Amino acid sequence: MKHPNITTLGALRAAQYPLLSVKDEVRQNLIKYIAEGKNAFPGILGYENTVIPDVERALLSRHNILFLGLRGQAKTRMAREMVQLLNEWIPIIEGSEVNDHPYKPISHYGRQLVAQKGDDTPIAWLHRSERYGEKLATPDVSVADLIGDIDPIKAANLKLSFADERALHYGIIPRSHRGIFVINELPDLQARIQVSLFNILQEGDIQIRGFKMQLPLDILFVFTANPEDYTNRGSIVTPLKDRIQSQIITHYPKDITTSTAITEQEAKVLPEQAAKITAHELCSLLIEQIAMEARKSEYVDPKSGVSARLTISAKELLMSTAELRTLKNGDLTTHIRIADFTGIIPAITGKIELVYEGEQEGTLNVAYRLLGLALRAIFLRYFPHPESFKKQGKDKNKAKTNPYTPIIEWFGAGNDLALIQHLPDSDYRNALYEVDGLHAAVKKVFPHETAENTALLMELVLHGLAELSLISKKGIDNGAYTFKDILGSMLSLNDSEEEGY
Repeated sequence: MKHPNITTLGALRAAQYPLLSVKDEVRQNLIKYIAEGKNAFPGILGYENTVIPDVERALLSRHNILFLGLRGQAKTRMAREMVQLLNEWIPIIEGSEVNDHPYKPISHYGRQLVAQKGDDTPIAWLHRSERYGEKLATPDVSVADLIGDIDPIKAANLKLSFADERALHYGIIPRSHRGIFVINELPDLQARIQVSLFNILQEGDIQIRGFKMQLPLDILFVFTANPEDYTNRGSIVTPLKDRIQSQIITHYPKDITTSTAITEQEAKVLPEQAAKITAHELCSLLIEQIAMEARKSEYVDPKSGVSARLTISAKELLMSTAELRTLKNGDLTTHIRIADFTGIIPAITGKIELVYEGEQEGTLNVAYRLLGLALRAIFLRYFPHPESFKKQGKDKNKAKTNPYTPIIEWFGAGNDLALIQHLPDSDYRNALYEVDGLHAAVKKVFPHETAENTALLMELVLHGLAELSLISKKGIDNGAYTFKDILGSMLSLNDSEEEGY
């Protein structure tokens, strides 16, 4: 805790303030969290039985950590949460650039001040939020950025030799002394720069421009890396990897429920949007299913992964798509529709890396294909498969009545349906009720749903039947879909090709 009355080294000693390393500090606080049943990593979902226990074991062992996993797996978020395991306030020598501990200063400034003033050395208190350093590894990062360099201007002003320690300008790592330091995307750091970290991790000394000095830094290091980097852009040099005691593998959510919870937690939906827009749970499930389809798609590069940012951005765009409709129609409220999902396509196209076949197919076509596959999966989650109504085995004469037959026959009679994204809610529902048997098919499975949810489920049935090739579906301008008879659509397509369209 902070001691506002302790302002000198003598007062600190009199209070018997302990000398703890940052790793011991984190260890002690983690033990308290566990004893009190507190979650040391709030907001991190899906890692309760996998990554978090690995991290807890590593911190109890006072290890430096390497998080290894694909993009969007909360690697940096995990590192940032560790700040809460630091003591809220720690004492430092006032004016120190490297957070010198009053009992054990490591800089020339700190040592000299203690030697001159002894127990009268002034003390300042540093909050844990200021004890976190982070650097994104890029090819232009230099040793000077991380470790430090000789400052010729400083040397000239103070009339110092370059061999004098006071001429040094400390880099971000020394300035993170007694704290947590994170290097993101470690393989992107040039090999010669990685080498400069060897002694810091193991022996605690650094060398700047041939000026060798002992600098026993007290830092908890956390590194993050993407396995893709090992082959595409760089690699972690073996001796450095050997010095990082714990390598922890991260992963994407293992079930759709966890994935949905992450998206709901992270998506930035404005209060005015939430007040006017209602979304059925299937809309959230459909967003997550798109990401899951992408992660197993033959068109998407599995080495790159599909970030959770896809679903987060998709959720935000989906709400904005519905909000745009209310603004154009002057409505006060609305419900999310399946047609609104055309508005999330930019969230998909910008967050998937395609293999060669996907590039040939086209990013936009792949995005719509993923949406179609997700619609098929969610349809079968809510409704029985049309094949389940066929006569089978000994019960050939007892086949159940297929609720989809009237719908298919209605389109087969030459009817079609256009669902336009910006239709007012009443016109949208009226258009769906025109399809024979559609309302009855939904009510057979969901007899107690509200009118708004029933309309959404009716639209889902149409998309599901289209994805199963029982009716046809075609996207048109402004986020609209037309549904027709599958055979008629095929004949129409052939006629168009013969006429040269």
